[in-house]
Order: sequence, then C-alpha cells, then structure tokens
Amino acid sequence: MNAEPRSRAQRRHDTEHRLTHDEDVWVASASADGVPYLVPLSFDWDGEALWAATPTDSPTGRNLAITRVVRLGLGHTRDVSMVEGDVEVLAIDALERERGDRFAARAGFDPRVSATRYSWFRITPRRIQAWREANELPDRELMRDGRWLV
Repeated sequence: MNAEPRSRAQRRHDTEHRLTHDEDVWVASASADGVPYLVPLSFDWDGEALWAATPTDSPTGRNLAITRVVRLGLGHTRDVSMVEGDVEVLAIDALERERGDRFAARAGFDPRVSATRYSWFRITPRRIQAWREANELPDRELMRDGRWLV
C-alpha cells in the first residue's frame, strides 16, 4: 500500500472518467441454474447506463436475457470499479441510429451489420464500488440502489 486512500468523491470522479473513456468491461453473468460466465465486451456509457452488444444466443446473451442482472469490472485488480446493474434487452434494430452509431464508433465494430444475430443490453447501475488497495476498502461503496452516495 503505497498511496494514501482517495476520497470517495475522487473515486466517483475516477469511476465516471473510466465509464466515459474506457472501451471494454469485464461482464460477469450466470445462467438461471447458477453457472457463471465471464467475458470482456465493448461498451458505451450515456451518462446513465452502459450499452453493450453480444450475440443473442451466446452464453452471455442468454444469461443476461434470463436473469436481467449483471456484475461488471472496469479497470484492473489494483484499481477497479465494480458495477452491479439491471439489464434491459433490446433487439438490434430497436436502437435509434445515433445511439448505435455512437456505440460502433467507440467499440470499433457495428453489431447491427453482423451476420450473427446480436442484441443490445442496456445496463443501469444499481451499485458501484471502487478501490485500489486495502486502505480504500472501508469506503468503497459509491452508489447504492441506483443513487450516488457522494
């Protein structure tokens, strides 16, 4: 533990920066019978929700459509933001063009033109935690029940 712990306000700032600027996120989901699945996906943040796309029939696509909950990991293990969220599933042609174009520009691929059938997944954060080292664990919760605590 080298650095002094960041304030919760600084951690919120850092998390919002990561949501705005990172391109990929670790997506942890589980099947209805509890089989876990972890995959990296590209995402876009609109200020309220993360948008991701994955093949509809993939393990992640099926898991998210069934359970409607997800846990996301942004960053690396020594500087992580963990997001628990509620999932809304949309058909690939249901999104307005500008939103899809924004995702495609950020992600570097456009799921709307893939031969594989994709779905959109709108993830609304319910809980967010952020920490670097053990000294930041006590105040790691930044959002609870969809509301920022700082």
